[in-house]
Amino acid sequence: MQSVYALPLAALLLFLPSPAQTPVTSADFAARAYAALPAEPSYTFHRILSEGAPRVHRNPAARPGPDEMALPASGWTLLLPAEAGPALRQAAEDVREHLERDMQTRLALRTEARLAASQDLPHTIVAGTRDEMPGCGPELKARKDYRLVITPAHVTVCGYDERGAMYGLYHLEGRMDLREAPILPRNLDTTRHSLFQARMTLSGLGWEEWPDPYLALLPRYGFDSIYASVYVNPNGVPGPPPYWNRMKKQDPARVHDLIRRAARYGIDVYCPIVYLYTGEPDNEAGLRKLVRDIVTEFPEIRGYVLLTEGFFYRTFFGAGGQGKIDLRDWVRHWARGVEIVTEECRKINPAIEVLPWEYNIDFRPSMVELKAYGTAQLPLDSIPLLTFENGKSFERDGERGSLKDYAINEVGPAEVTAAQIAVAKKRGMRAVYSKADCWASWQYGTFPYLPFPYQWHARYQALEKYGVDGTMESWSYGFQPNYIAELRAWYSWSGAPPLDTLLRAIARREFGPGSEDLALRAWDHFSRAIRLVPDTGPNMGVNNAVATPLLFEKPEPRAMTVDHSWTDPAVWSHDSEITPYWPYTPRRLILLPDFTNRVNAAARYASPFSLPVFNKYLRLAADEMETGLAAYRRAALQAPPAKRNGAYREVLLAEQIQRMMRSDAAVLEFEDLRFRLEHASPAAEQRTLLDRMTALLKEELARTEDSYQTARRDSRLGYEWEQDYIYTPAHIQEKLHLLRATLNEQIPAWRRRHGL
Repeated sequence: MQSVYALPLAALLLFLPSPAQTPVTSADFAARAYAALPAEPSYTFHRILSEGAPRVHRNPAARPGPDEMALPASGWTLLLPAEAGPALRQAAEDVREHLERDMQTRLALRTEARLAASQDLPHTIVAGTRDEMPGCGPELKARKDYRLVITPAHVTVCGYDERGAMYGLYHLEGRMDLREAPILPRNLDTTRHSLFQARMTLSGLGWEEWPDPYLALLPRYGFDSIYASVYVNPNGVPGPPPYWNRMKKQDPARVHDLIRRAARYGIDVYCPIVYLYTGEPDNEAGLRKLVRDIVTEFPEIRGYVLLTEGFFYRTFFGAGGQGKIDLRDWVRHWARGVEIVTEECRKINPAIEVLPWEYNIDFRPSMVELKAYGTAQLPLDSIPLLTFENGKSFERDGERGSLKDYAINEVGPAEVTAAQIAVAKKRGMRAVYSKADCWASWQYGTFPYLPFPYQWHARYQALEKYGVDGTMESWSYGFQPNYIAELRAWYSWSGAPPLDTLLRAIARREFGPGSEDLALRAWDHFSRAIRLVPDTGPNMGVNNAVATPLLFEKPEPRAMTVDHSWTDPAVWSHDSEITPYWPYTPRRLILLPDFTNRVNAAARYASPFSLPVFNKYLRLAADEMETGLAAYRRAALQAPPAKRNGAYREVLLAEQIQRMMRSDAAVLEFEDLRFRLEHASPAAEQRTLLDRMTALLKEELARTEDSYQTARRDSRLGYEWEQDYIYTPAHIQEKLHLLRATLNEQIPAWRRRHGL
């Protein structure tokens, strides 16, 4: 059969339904989208974000409604206090430049020594603090709070502090971006309280990659801090194994430069402290000296994260991999190390935040008592950083499991986390922070964001309900601009509109007027789909399934092997993270069969769920995605020309998530069939198994061709900076080659050898 990609576009389009018709199949949509979107080399997104992300442009058709007003092309002024700090000045300049360049609206920018006399000046946006504008902010209670007053003649942005005024200006800008024009409510008086003391993120570009245009993005999305960087002391002093000897070396000058540059955008810096604490006098003295040296050299650092993957007591272990170690004893001594860090920080600056994060302590639901005990050991002046969802239990058809790692199929908090929060609140600790993914996750971790807005919103509500005071968001994926992160910014302050109201505005901006119902319907189905998924963690199925091979025969090695060496090949491959039988990808992201056929690798992967239940829910989730995609495709196909390519990219991203689900199920079923084939004896049974494997290969071949075409057009897909690209179009081409070889050569040869 001739490939759909080989048909002339003009001929192909004759058979396509118009955008208004339904249903629109994936193939129908692909023909239009692939023709419209050019190939995008790897790292294109990285270059764009490093140089400055695209901004919302004015929509010439946008008109104010009866309850709205529009700023004119010129004649308005943005007024700041003469003594405004760099972050507020930067925000004002950002708003001014954006309006002039992208919205064709010119604001004059000027300063006044005293704002009090300027609070009612006509055609003026005044931005300052409550101290500079008496009477404007009696209800402002804490840093980052702001009041926004809009009238047809005047706009007031009043912050509790300069950070509050800065975020108020960015919120004003965000309102105009939603309307795609300098359109604002005609009369609005809202006071918004920040719900979080801190919102930090990692770089979505790479280790210590913080170019200024990227830093400038962060406050527009409501962030006030960054974590820089993983597993290394800011002063360059080496930490303990297993990470320090594998990490890039830290340059203290680079940290100083980052702190200075981030401050211009109102962004604080958190850093790790890594140390192997043993409790012996000399070791304790070494820890105290390390803390004093770091805090003295970097007085501007806001806080320190003590993650058990780099700050630990005597022995390092992965989550749940402690062996026979007495965890209560380990936690008690680890907490003493935290206490030492806290004591030394407070001696120099009591405002410094010390954030102990005991990620490696087993987080399964059965560990509630242990985790609560650990939180009870921490010093009161520390702020526990709790992993929000890891370990949360869930059930499928009466079978129970729990989240293996960061995921969004369950809202959270995990049972262990809820217990820890309760202990911390009861003790009156300084605050409670949480590592909480809020737009992207290791579940489908090769996507820049996950389009499940109703599920994400439920998590935002849970964070507020459980009294989380601060967040580290989306470890370790970091931040890339997207509309889910935009939602998160709105719901990080009080006074946000109802979710559907906000989603309608986003849908109208992304897909054009008239598509709001279609987009919301799609997002609802996508959010329902993720709730069905049983696969969690940084594994093959949720990160690499579209590029994971379906292995029928043991391949020739594609990398170094040590099968006949004195080196234990199992230990070597685990330590090196290399799978010799497939190129490019870390071993945990490939389902490698047990070619001795003693173990069913698919059943092992699905555990503690049975494989039939596991695959049932993967396919139910994919079906739910398809229901949403039917509406999403229509929304994109009816988008106005200026929005069409952006809308196509949104749909292709969701299509790739659905393909990840279906490929996950296909890989597992294929391996299960291969394992059963090796143990089958009647010829009829062998034929049945081979026929099903052949059908799976054909389905996966078509799916993988689409995965390849999509990955070619979106360089964001497949990237997760801990290892750069997990998959690229080249990876997927390798899979296509193997699928064809298996279908056309390996299985027919097996049939001939066995007389089938």
